[in-house]
Order: sequence, then C-alpha cells, then structure tokens
Amino acid sequence: MRKISDKIDAITGMREEHRTPTPPCPKACKIELTGRCNLQCSFCATSKNLREKQDMDWDFYCRLLREFRTAGGEEIGVFYLGESMILPWLPKAIKEAKDVGFPYVFLTTNGVSATPEKVAECMSAGLDSLKFSLNYANPEQFAEIARVKKGLFNSLIENIKASRRVRDDNDFDCGLYASYIAYDGEQGQKMKVLVDELTPYLDEIYALPLYSQADLTGQDNKEAGWSVSGGNPGRLDNMRDPVPCWSLFTEARVTWDGRVSMCCFDHDERFNAGSLKEMPFMEAWHSEKFQNLRAEHLKGDVRGTACEQCISYSIDPS
Repeated sequence: MRKISDKIDAITGMREEHRTPTPPCPKACKIELTGRCNLQCSFCATSKNLREKQDMDWDFYCRLLREFRTAGGEEIGVFYLGESMILPWLPKAIKEAKDVGFPYVFLTTNGVSATPEKVAECMSAGLDSLKFSLNYANPEQFAEIARVKKGLFNSLIENIKASRRVRDDNDFDCGLYASYIAYDGEQGQKMKVLVDELTPYLDEIYALPLYSQADLTGQDNKEAGWSVSGGNPGRLDNMRDPVPCWSLFTEARVTWDGRVSMCCFDHDERFNAGSLKEMPFMEAWHSEKFQNLRAEHLKGDVRGTACEQCISYSIDPS
C-alpha cells in the first residue's frame, strides 16, 4: 500500500543536519500557483483576506523550478495557501515540473474543482500524489464551515471516488490520499462514517490536529469549542514538538508573488524571508531574517518573535 504518512513524517522529523540557522536546501518546496481559493473555510485564515491573491507568473514559475532543482530540490508541491485546481494551466505546470526533472510532484486540493477530467489531465501530466482535504462530515457542516452551497459537498465526495476510477482505468502512477481535521467529541464519530465510506477509494487517510494558523484562527476556533494546537505538529498520530518548528528547517514555500515564507500559514506576509524576484532561492533560504528566527527556535524560546502567539496554543496555561 502507498503511504503518504512516511513522507510527511520524514519532513516533520528534523534530522541533525537541519538543526542549524543555515540548513541545507530543503528536499521539498510548495509553490503557490494561485493565492485564490473557491472556499472560505472558517478554520483557514484565507477567509480573512489578509493579502492580495493572484496567480503566479508563468515565466517566473519556470525560472523558480530550474533554480530550486539546481540548488538540490527533489519534490515540488504545486500548491500552498490557494486552491490550484481552479487554474486551467495546472496540468501544464505539473508537466513542466516533471520535465525539469523533479522525481515527485504533489498536490493538495479541497476537491470541489477536482473533476474527473481535471484529475485525468493532472495524472497524465505526471502528478505523483493527490491529496484531498476532507474537513467536513456532511453537507450541512460543509455549508457552515466552507460557506458555500451544501450541494458542492456531494460533488467533492464524487470527485474523490472518481479519482480512483480515473487512476485505475488509465493505469496512472499517482497516490491518492485524504487528510481530515480531528475536531473534538461527536465530530470524530461523524467523520468516522465518512472516512469508512472513502477508505476503499484511497491509499491512505490520516488525521490532523486543528491548527491556530499562526494565531490567525486559533481564538475563533477556541470560542467555537474546538481544541487548538500551536505551531504545525504534523500528523495526529505522530505529532512533533511545536519548538523548534520543523517548517522553518525542512520545507520551503513560495507565494504566488515570489516571497519565500518562513511559515506554513503565512496568510498576512508576517513571515516573508525575501523575494525571489530580488534574490536567488538559497540566498532567501539563508536570509538574515530566516536565520534569526531559526536561531530562536533552536534555543527553544520564541517569545518576542512572529511565532510567539502561535506556539502559545501548545503551552499549558497552568
């Protein structure tokens, strides 16, 4: 059985060579082809519209691919905070990454626009991994959280099932996965029903804690009655310490407008390490701002940094 959890755990588990203010070139980089999204989920700070959201320039994307590959990168995520499935040129972007020589190209999607036709195009272009964010138990909850028509929930579920048929009928070599937020109490039982329904169609499904998203959604979710985790501790079954946060050391993220971000949840540009329109990738990866924040994480004390409030959700107030 294909397992995406092994890859996730390898990224979130910091090896000794990463525990430095100047870690080596990361193995993986998520590239935000678009900052736009077709949902407005309450658990995601994208819904707060804290930054401008457009699509990445094609020529810049192609340059970035070659630069990252030359630096030593091996894996490309064709997404970051936006929803890449809404782009008509997503399959072209996947093919370009494969043509440049990346062994592994992966994508996470909310699934609403992942029609069988679009999935077939992406798999044909060489997509190695497709993961669905499955964060709603039923149509009513989908409408409440994603703030769109509840009928789209059924489209999402059908798209997931159809993706398996597309892969099998065409013998595409692409892993199929889903993750879901492990909300509290009764929600877990609701999700179990849906997870059981979709398990035969996917190679692996795993749970995530509810993140505070750099303290942009944490308080809202606490007021809604959910338990919130600080930082990005990874999978629920193999959670990492919030400090030092692996996301500063082992994975890169580039926004649609070319900024290297120091955080998985940089919805308001607080974590800008440098613009790749002004400097090479490795220069941004080792920028003074990035090094200083990494150094504080390695000391185990992020008070006074941009990470302070995010990490606070994992600290026992007693």
